[in-house]
Amino acid sequence: MPTSLSELFQTRSVLCDGAMGTMLYERGVFIHRCYDELNLSQPDLIRAIHEEYLQAGAEIIETNTFGGNRFRLQRHGLQDKVHEINVAGAKIARQAADQIRDKQATQAYVAGAVGPIGVQIEPLGKVAFEEARAAFAEQIRALAEGGVDLLVLETMTSLNEVHQAVLAAREAAPGLPILAMMTIDEEGNTLDGSSPEAAAKKLTEWGADAVGCNCSAGPATILSAIERMRTATTLPLVAMPNAGMPRAVDGRNIYLCSPEYMASFVRKFAQAGVQFVGGCCGTTPSHIRAMRSALRALDARKSGPVAAATVTVQNAVTPPPLEQRSKLGADLVAGRFVALVEIVPPRGISAQRELQAATMLAQHGVEAINVPDSPRASARMSALSLCLQVQQQVGIESVLHYTCRDRNVLSIQSDLLGAASLGLRNILCLTGDPPKLGNYPDATAVFDVDAIGLVNIVRNLNNGLDIGGNSIGASTGFAIGVAANPGVPDLDNEVRRFAYKVEAGAEYAITQPVFDLRLLEAFLKRVEQFRVPVIAGIWPLVSLRNAEFMRNDLRVFVPDEILLRMQQADTPELARAEGVKIAQEMLLAARGMVQGVQVSAPSGRFEAALTVMESVLAGRSAAGRAEAEERASALETGARMEQGVNLGKL
Repeated sequence: MPTSLSELFQTRSVLCDGAMGTMLYERGVFIHRCYDELNLSQPDLIRAIHEEYLQAGAEIIETNTFGGNRFRLQRHGLQDKVHEINVAGAKIARQAADQIRDKQATQAYVAGAVGPIGVQIEPLGKVAFEEARAAFAEQIRALAEGGVDLLVLETMTSLNEVHQAVLAAREAAPGLPILAMMTIDEEGNTLDGSSPEAAAKKLTEWGADAVGCNCSAGPATILSAIERMRTATTLPLVAMPNAGMPRAVDGRNIYLCSPEYMASFVRKFAQAGVQFVGGCCGTTPSHIRAMRSALRALDARKSGPVAAATVTVQNAVTPPPLEQRSKLGADLVAGRFVALVEIVPPRGISAQRELQAATMLAQHGVEAINVPDSPRASARMSALSLCLQVQQQVGIESVLHYTCRDRNVLSIQSDLLGAASLGLRNILCLTGDPPKLGNYPDATAVFDVDAIGLVNIVRNLNNGLDIGGNSIGASTGFAIGVAANPGVPDLDNEVRRFAYKVEAGAEYAITQPVFDLRLLEAFLKRVEQFRVPVIAGIWPLVSLRNAEFMRNDLRVFVPDEILLRMQQADTPELARAEGVKIAQEMLLAARGMVQGVQVSAPSGRFEAALTVMESVLAGRSAAGRAEAEERASALETGARMEQGVNLGKL
């Protein structure tokens, strides 16, 4: 039997599997059940999940034994089944690995998963080092008997505990290589306060064969810690992050990092020296499949131009420059200050009122109409439909808000190809509000990807590639926008996500409504390095209740002084006038810092939106009317020509 990682894998990159618990939960296994016991009662279920990861491209699968030690099993009255559960877990994984070898002639390896014992050990707890080491050794002996190829010590929270696990592994299974991973906080330190450098140094001294991090807050946090570990060890590195931080959606913890986003970190991990990469909580076979593709692309680049010429990206096309994709794109590139107004789609089938409003706005010089995608998870006409009607019947550009809430990746691609075919060119990529916030809280959310993953998909479509990396023949030509919220409590996280969006392909941003200039200034200073045009969101408040709703329900920061001004407006008319005045003040103050404004029209008060923007629109009215008429005429001519072509085909 090989006794080192180099004998098993040499120095090449190796893909591990993803989460087991996430997959079991998705299959309806109750969260409080003992997942390790399923090795005995539902072995076919466990084997099926292993097979999914193997088919996705994983080369190492971990046994379903994360909690298979005496202390954790005792919570379920199963402390006497440590040997039985772990041997069964190893054999199930071995059967799956052998089957993939026989069917596809590919080699897969089985790693015995060993998690923390789940109780505090000395000096913080009552469990002695010897007791912890004995519990680890009991589990590891059973895994070795079941036939694992290596051991993965994962999600370890303290150096004291992982030390006992390494010692136990060397005693109970001296021939098995050890991958030892710590879990870390958002600062990159282990949960006992040790630095990544200290953890890597100690694990190297204690005899681990590879060191790294897993679980934690997501790939970005893991990457930072791995880069620090690299300075303290020459051992191979391991990275198996969660799919981001979980978000509560409909009572469930949903991990929103998309497969594309996770795959984008494969290259970064490789550059940091990671040899073993995989996923933890929230990752699925879809994530592993995307990471497999990214590894193949890396391998192709390493192999030189001949190998690289055979990969799918040879079919990519170069999208037109941003200024050629849309008028909005051209305005942003030229540095012209743009004026956008938001029109919410109707609840019924008639958009006549919205189209009349768009016509009026175009005549006053507004550049484009922003159309939200069922905001607050409400049931409305599709944003795509209203965008199309606005462009065809009014002759003004639209900005399609597109969310990930209601669509899987297949539907996303289908919608976007259709939108591009119909001439929509401006898109704002959003994660979307969960259904529980809307008027149909029992509706099912999808969230296959988040906004970052969506930007990746749109960028690929702009490069002429579908979600599978296959050619679609031409660029979709979208101008890619994203949202930003300068008023969130955790600005560091917002800037971090903004960076990921820009890296994924974002070309401009529109902020949430801004009521505090200081927050906008702070945000713009943090993101100026990305050189992406920012359009400020402006919302004319209509009442004190509206201001409180923005602050408490929508997480938009509304300062106390703004609330006081709205409170002092004695009548609805005075409140609306005060809201417009506040919005005008914010626009004038922000105008020199941003590349445009998007003004909302609460309750359909489009005249109020124009009043807010009068300083921007001054002198544009005549030009706006002429341009709108010219666009409408061109669109009508193009439509007639297209109709003639189609009739000719018939």
